[in-house]
Amino acid sequence: MKAKILVIDDSVISLANVEQKLKDKYEVITVNSGSRALRFLRREKPDLILLDIRMAEMDGIETLKEIKKLKDCGDIPVIMLTSRNDMSSIVECQKQGISDYVLKPFNPEELQGRIEKAMAGRG
Repeated sequence: MKAKILVIDDSVISLANVEQKLKDKYEVITVNSGSRALRFLRREKPDLILLDIRMAEMDGIETLKEIKKLKDCGDIPVIMLTSRNDMSSIVECQKQGISDYVLKPFNPEELQGRIEKAMAGRG
């Protein structure tokens, strides 16, 4: 059975790109806002979350904080997948307990390796 990955990004192009690169190996669910992600997480629990920081309505850091508060979601590995490479964003995400931080544009093989590592670290 394929591992389930929730991808949260407000860019349709970005979501399509990530899904295209990962769909052979994983079940990919895409949502285009933090609030939609939180609604999804109240119903289902993915094996891993890929989360962008730059989003209009609720940014990725805010979304991450809300995910960590949800019942049964605090232990889901979260990899930030973003174009933001400023140290304050990286540090803030690390404080929230992320598994990894990957910059866009990403290398598909590297991203898959980091996904595998993050999911292996759960057990």
